[in-house]
Amino acid sequence: MEALKSESMSRVAVDYVEGILQPKPTCDTWDQIWSFQARPDDLLISTYPKAGTTWTQEIVDLIQNGGDVNQSQRAPTHERFPFIEWIIPSLGSGLEQANAMASPRMLKTHLPFHLLPPSFLEENCKMIYVARNPKDNMVSYYHFHRMNRNLPAPGTWEEYFESFLAGKVCWGSWYDHVKGWWQAKDQHRILYLFYEDMKEVHQRQKQATGHCCQVPEATVTSAFSVSSVPPLGAFIRWAGAGHLDLTLDILLHGACPTHSRSLCFEHLTNMTQLTC
Repeated sequence: MEALKSESMSRVAVDYVEGILQPKPTCDTWDQIWSFQARPDDLLISTYPKAGTTWTQEIVDLIQNGGDVNQSQRAPTHERFPFIEWIIPSLGSGLEQANAMASPRMLKTHLPFHLLPPSFLEENCKMIYVARNPKDNMVSYYHFHRMNRNLPAPGTWEEYFESFLAGKVCWGSWYDHVKGWWQAKDQHRILYLFYEDMKEVHQRQKQATGHCCQVPEATVTSAFSVSSVPPLGAFIRWAGAGHLDLTLDILLHGACPTHSRSLCFEHLTNMTQLTC
């Protein structure tokens, strides 16, 4: 525990953008992020943090590559899907990566809808949003805070629980985030999916995703089948391909014991009756 406390000293500073807590590097470059120029053939993946982002990215990449697993392993996820508002010294600026990428681009964001760069709407871009139930989302995000130096230290579980409910975490309130994108989905080209439905691989989820990406249903079925492992499995395969060194100065290894997720979920279940 003392080791974790000492690690927190090297964590990123945070500030606010339009009332939404963000890492300081994002705040410092907000003008450039807001003026980001989307292209008509961009495909944007958006989620609240820890709501199945990487999993969705891998499904979409497999779909776009006709289910070719080898092609989807051509580069780390952050290079295939630039994270437009994120800056990490060892990984670079997602904004710069996106600007340098040839079309058609696949991009990622955690921004709430009202902070989405307006060019995405002006260019009528396709967007996929994934929502996850707040209990699991909160637990996952808590542990991600514990192990990620590029987020503020979460404090104790009890402290983080109150911060999450108040929306005083990076990217703001879970409720406002999922509600904002939900309210926008019928006015813009937004495919709104649910993490829990994706886990069950509902037929309607596959059909909707295939329609959004404009590919045959057989390709989508293959992509969902190949990527049906949990996101952690995808990360392990990615790390095994030789990219783990990129995370060594970001993640606090050992911060999350293997049993802590189930204990924390049990604790949360006893404390609240939150539902979607």
